[in-house]
Amino acid sequence: MSWSGFQKAVKRAGTTVMMKTGQIEKTIDREFELEERRFRTLESAANKLQKEAKGYLDSLRAMTAAQTRIAETIDAFYGESGANDGVSKYYRTAVEDLDADTIKALDGPYRATVLEPISRFVSYFPDINDAIKKRNHKLLDYDAMRAKVRKLVDKPADDVAKLPKAEQDAEMAKTIYEELNTQLVNELPQLIDIRVPYLDPSFEALVKIQLRFCSEAYTRMAQVQQYLDPSTREEYAGGYLDTRVEQVLQGMRDLSITGMSSA
Repeated sequence: MSWSGFQKAVKRAGTTVMMKTGQIEKTIDREFELEERRFRTLESAANKLQKEAKGYLDSLRAMTAAQTRIAETIDAFYGESGANDGVSKYYRTAVEDLDADTIKALDGPYRATVLEPISRFVSYFPDINDAIKKRNHKLLDYDAMRAKVRKLVDKPADDVAKLPKAEQDAEMAKTIYEELNTQLVNELPQLIDIRVPYLDPSFEALVKIQLRFCSEAYTRMAQVQQYLDPSTREEYAGGYLDTRVEQVLQGMRDLSITGMSSA
């Protein structure tokens, strides 16, 4: 910060303190305050959207990586006993292909159609915040100059040239402030209104990418199913497999109760 910038910061800090104590009247602009609140809501939602969009891609990678690990573990668990039908190896191959082909094929389109547009939209916020900060600084300068004029009117100085000079400075400060304020009041609603048409294509792309991933996953798992034992598939379809599992679990519970009683 330059020396002049430091001096301005000190003066503005003093003006803020005097406003809090009621020594300087603060300019209230309800229209700007409303638009700034709407912008803050948009800013928070967009930043969260950017974070979740990145998290979604990371989650897809983590899920397929976890599927690959469990497929490798299942294949190792079956070992030679699974060599007759080879179902564990088919499952492992299907999962590895899903991770190697589908996820990598979707990575580029997802970045180009979802992540990058959202990140580009969010990248405008620092410039807007700088403009709001500058507008607030100029408002402080204007309020300070108004207070100075009022003071000279209430208690004239010996130097009669001070009041006209203060009035001129106050008018210049008002012009600078109003230009920035008007620009923000006009442009903030435009940014808020454009959010939907801007992000609609990204939302559509997200849905299509999700659909492709789910379709690919379903297709690959359906191919694995044909290698399962036919009787097992029939029992599963008829609900008999659930009954068999429940019978085994009940037998384990009975054993546990018997063991506890004998102990």
